[in-house]
Amino acid sequence: MADYPSWDEFRNSEMVRQKNFPRLAEDMPTFLGVRHAHGADELKGADIVIIGAPFAAGWGRDYAGVDKSEWLAAPKRVRQQSIRYGGYLQDFDIDLTEALNVVDYGDAEIPREASYVATVDNILRAQEAVVRKVSDSLAAGAIPVVIGQNSPCGSYAVAKPVAERAAGKVGVVSLDTHWDSQPLDSSTMDPRIAGHGSWKHKMYEWHENISIPHLVEIGERGMLEDKKIVRRFLKEGATFVPMWRVRRELGIEGLCELLGKAYEGTSDVYAHFDMDVLGGAGPTNGDILGELAEPIGMTDYEAIRIAHEVGLRGLSALSFICIPPGSPVIYRTIVYVICYMMAGVALRKGKKA
Repeated sequence: MADYPSWDEFRNSEMVRQKNFPRLAEDMPTFLGVRHAHGADELKGADIVIIGAPFAAGWGRDYAGVDKSEWLAAPKRVRQQSIRYGGYLQDFDIDLTEALNVVDYGDAEIPREASYVATVDNILRAQEAVVRKVSDSLAAGAIPVVIGQNSPCGSYAVAKPVAERAAGKVGVVSLDTHWDSQPLDSSTMDPRIAGHGSWKHKMYEWHENISIPHLVEIGERGMLEDKKIVRRFLKEGATFVPMWRVRRELGIEGLCELLGKAYEGTSDVYAHFDMDVLGGAGPTNGDILGELAEPIGMTDYEAIRIAHEVGLRGLSALSFICIPPGSPVIYRTIVYVICYMMAGVALRKGKKA
């Protein structure tokens, strides 16, 4: 695993040492140095709301063979890496922080115990902490961007308030290595939990307006999945784009054309990026993901491009889980995904600064 720098090392690095910025904690700047919104009343007029959801699933100290402290650090480290940048995106000649009202709503108040003691009550409390912040953002007319690590906090907790507020059907654009569609959460075996292997199943079970024919599922590969689950989604009309099809047939341009399937007949679109989809084809090696790594991974460019295309088409929320832990360049990749999505939103709204 990469040796992530200490805050003192990072703060005194060439890209950061001359900068001043708001902080959520001593070692945690706001995303891109934007304004910190302390409460729901301070979200008024926001276009984009950044929310951290530090949660790691299951009992004990490891997740997928990696210490949970590494997973839980993702929202903080993404914010740290973001502070290298100023908001100006030269590819589009857009200053994102001038074109859009971007605020950082801090981290959801997830009990730290919830990441180590996987009782149903702990998990549901963690989920509700994220639901509250996402709901506040949606009520303000903003797009919440949730930087999480595991389900339900970085997935179902975002989909739920989107579905509950939607005027019609909700489309989903999902990037993942795994389908996450088992009927039950494996760590609790409790039907109330939309867990790390079951959240997508629960999303469709509990929300009739999130419908499988409006799902664009991208990136799965390999031989770990239950054929009954995959065949069910195909039978019910999901648009499935495995990485084999991307490499063998579609390329990134053909893939982007298929994103429109999530928008046909829907009032809202929820975008979910499970970043184990990179697998090792991104800017670092696959072993950083522990047991989650699989060959034929998506590249960093492909993930960033999809985010931009979703921004251009419009979205109600964006969430992340399984951000590969420990590598500064991986956290920068998440910053790019968010910023290129925001560039798409700005261009869609005709805003350019």
